Amino acid sequence: MEVALVVVVVAVALSFDYTNGFHDAANAIATSVSTRALTPRAALGMAAFFNLVGALLGTEVATTIADEIIDIKDAPAHQGLVIVLAALIGAISWNLITWRLGLPSSSTHAIIGGLTGVGLASGVTVYWGAIVDKVVLPMIFSPLIGFLGAFLVMVAVLWLFRRASPGKTFRRFRLAQTASAAAMALGHGLQDAQKTMGVILLALVAGGYRDEAQGIPLWVKISAATAISLGTYSGGWRIMRTLGRKIIELDPARGFVAESVSALVLYVNAFILHAPVSTTHTITSAIMGVGATKRLSAVRWGVAKNIGGAWLLTIPAAALVGAVMYWLLWALLG
Repeated sequence: MEVALVVVVVAVALSFDYTNGFHDAANAIATSVSTRALTPRAALGMAAFFNLVGALLGTEVATTIADEIIDIKDAPAHQGLVIVLAALIGAISWNLITWRLGLPSSSTHAIIGGLTGVGLASGVTVYWGAIVDKVVLPMIFSPLIGFLGAFLVMVAVLWLFRRASPGKTFRRFRLAQTASAAAMALGHGLQDAQKTMGVILLALVAGGYRDEAQGIPLWVKISAATAISLGTYSGGWRIMRTLGRKIIELDPARGFVAESVSALVLYVNAFILHAPVSTTHTITSAIMGVGATKRLSAVRWGVAKNIGGAWLLTIPAAALVGAVMYWLLWALLG
């Protein structure tokens, strides 16, 4: 029974990874597509490739997900696997709901919310201190840093190019956006694919097929990287329209700055803080930041308000679905 359950959990985890890819594809490329720096298919292909590369560059975020959200080491193998499965279903459900509505919510916070919800429902240890330090605080500060950083860098760019020809400058920034979109896609793979690796490791440990001290198997890294890349290439057009057009009409310079600042925030959190931050929150706030340099009214704050509502709901909503799924699955399989 446990062998079959492990297979199911791994398959569902990779399905979550795939939904993460098409749900968050817009994070890396919406600005480049909206400014016509890249065609949609070329942008998706490039984003898929750099998602794959980024996913293989580290495991620190994966370790945080596996070790520092909930503790299922002392739970029976069967219960531990049901816990992970229920958390994944909660996260996937919220991803699909927000994708259908075209809202750029956080897949990161969806899986963390799912894990927290099933942790509470099942009675296992929930590491609230780590959740506050590595989830809640980055959730607050990353968007603020993204907004302020993008605003200040954009002001500097406007001052440096104040006497330059707009046509020539925009053409150069359109070319530069190829590099900034690639950097953003690399950061997305570095952050988001690792979360799935952490969940799969959690399932393998729960089933008794892996010791945490052994680290993440190579096949887990490759399969998670491949799943998120395939999901990215499949698109995510609804959210792409929201990020690329509905918040603000972007020009190439603002698109380049938003992507570059967002990528830097992702790298710092992955390599230095080992914090699983939201690529969605970071790029959305950076787009608002560069937009605010035109004038505050240039940002469509009504759309931003709807996005903010989805952000606030993500963790509790995914936690609630995860908890309900745990009770249902435990009643059926327990």
